[in-house]
Amino acid sequence: MTTTPVRTPRNTSSIWKLIIAILACEAIGFTSGLIGSAAMNTWFDNLQKPSWNPPGYLFAPVWTLLYALMGIAFWLIWKNEIPAANKRSAYVAFALQLFLNFWWSIIFFRFQSPFFALIEILLLLLAIILTIFQFSKISKTAGWLLVPYLLWVSFASVLNYTIWSLN
Repeated sequence: MTTTPVRTPRNTSSIWKLIIAILACEAIGFTSGLIGSAAMNTWFDNLQKPSWNPPGYLFAPVWTLLYALMGIAFWLIWKNEIPAANKRSAYVAFALQLFLNFWWSIIFFRFQSPFFALIEILLLLLAIILTIFQFSKISKTAGWLLVPYLLWVSFASVLNYTIWSLN
């Protein structure tokens, strides 16, 4: 009696890539939020804020969703069959925007610098646009998955500017 070797389905590798991509993005967001937390931050509590400033409880679920969308978008690029050299620009753009994303809350909350955070978030906006452009060359879906992120960071930029100008 001969036995047939058990083969791992090709999709298993793709599923692991998806899990890794999402968890990596979530971990970066969680770490940044932990370091630069606005929670129990008396400096932030005492700042003048516009009437349209969202309630604090909204930020964690929104960012959790946005990091998941980032991870899925990255996964679509990572699993794509085109040669890795053709994905290099997309990878670099994604890493750059994730790096800038990581630092914003630290600059704003930990270093208590709305001005430098504003400069940083404007660079982040440019990096997100670049990432969407690079991702869209490989996967239109990956590019579109980053649009809610772009919209939220655009809103956050206006909020950051308004808080800076009020204080």
